[in-house]
Amino acid sequence: MPARFLAHPVLRLRSRSANLRYSKVKFYQGKVVLAAILYDLDGTIADTDPVHFIAWQDCLSEFGISINETIYKQRMSGRTNPPIIAEFLPQLTPAESEALADRKEARFRELATQLQPMAGLLELIDWAKQHSLKQAVVTNAPRENAHFMLQVLKLDQVFDRLILADDLGIGKPDPAPYNYALKEFGLEAHQALAFEDSPSGVRSAVAAGIPTIGITSTQMPETLNGLGVKFAIADFTAPELWALLK
Repeated sequence: MPARFLAHPVLRLRSRSANLRYSKVKFYQGKVVLAAILYDLDGTIADTDPVHFIAWQDCLSEFGISINETIYKQRMSGRTNPPIIAEFLPQLTPAESEALADRKEARFRELATQLQPMAGLLELIDWAKQHSLKQAVVTNAPRENAHFMLQVLKLDQVFDRLILADDLGIGKPDPAPYNYALKEFGLEAHQALAFEDSPSGVRSAVAAGIPTIGITSTQMPETLNGLGVKFAIADFTAPELWALLK
């Protein structure tokens, strides 16, 4: 059957396996076998931070606020919109904050029509399919953005789950999104592998107990290493990643 998006609270993308149970632990020679790969979206599946940076620059300039790349990386990358707006514009009413967030995301979508998958991503997705691994996107991105990005990248019918912080009511750096992903697949943390690029995302996955690999699209390797990743790589073509998987 064709994949399709289903209803709240978590989007289920591949209907063929929607009714299967994933709680059965797999072993090989007495060792737990990897059963799921969990991907962040922004900065991990695609290098979107340069686009988000421009969108935030445009929107914050309306209020006379100027940001540079350092401010963006340290205080904005990987976070949800409400805490960002509360930090930079605490004087806004809830309605004004929501309107600003909507304008920012609309600006992002205007700028992001040429996104490309991170190098090596498609090969990893195919490898995971060949090894019968479950795959999910776990993201702080707003619903409309997440759908938009996956459609632009032609990945909207690839993943078994799309888990949105918006649906859960709490986002990264809290471990809740990753804990929910594990629950959806009926897996323990050590049966999954997470990919993250931002400090908030790494903190979320690591706090959930999931072995995590850092993607250095937005941060220096030492920053991600200091947050507890197994190792940091530039993209999914990295030899050390494939050595780990094989």
